[in-house]
Amino acid sequence: MSSKIQGARQRARGEITSAIKDEARRHLANEGASRLSLRAVARELGMVSSALYRYFPSRDDLLTALITDAYDAVGSAAEAALAEAESVGDSHLVRWQAVCRAVRAWGLEHPHEYALIYGSPVPGYAAPPTTTQPASRVGLALLTVLRDAHASGALREPARSSAAPDVVLKDTDRLVGELGVRLPAAVAAEAVAAWSQLFGLVSFELFGQFTNVVAARDAFFDHAVERLADQVGLRR
Repeated sequence: MSSKIQGARQRARGEITSAIKDEARRHLANEGASRLSLRAVARELGMVSSALYRYFPSRDDLLTALITDAYDAVGSAAEAALAEAESVGDSHLVRWQAVCRAVRAWGLEHPHEYALIYGSPVPGYAAPPTTTQPASRVGLALLTVLRDAHASGALREPARSSAAPDVVLKDTDRLVGELGVRLPAAVAAEAVAAWSQLFGLVSFELFGQFTNVVAARDAFFDHAVERLADQVGLRR
């Protein structure tokens, strides 16, 4: 088979795969992840189900592709924001804020994809290990800020009296070892807490928990992110 024919087939397969995922995202918006159906997606695309199965053998395979894409998208947004802040020499605090704002902006722009990865679990679905690396990208961006701040002396480590319990430090020491990030376990423990609180802030806003509670959403988010920065020890 000539390279031109093979290349054309690969391009065609890529285009069809993209079309399937785009239609599946529309189903997420209209029906929710739990009601995603390969047959329904095939019907909307004018395909027979057997043809679609050649691209995604099961609903779970399609969900995994959508989940991976979503994690990669929000991770790319976070990494791009960090790279831009680094390129102009912003402080570590400003870099932290840039990553957090990028996560929020992506979530507000892609609420259904955000809900797929940070909302309610899909009944009967278990994410495979292949989603772990994409899911870690935002956390790694935040840890990168803290690693660089620690290396430059711009990070305040928690006092021993206020540090996380030893059993938690054992977990976070293992985590930073697996991620290859040089960071004290006590700081990493605060970072994991801040990471979860960041997504809690975005989730509350997206899922309506701030309705009739917080009107000045931008200002509130920036205030909360500064508090998280203080929590992890970033100096002003």
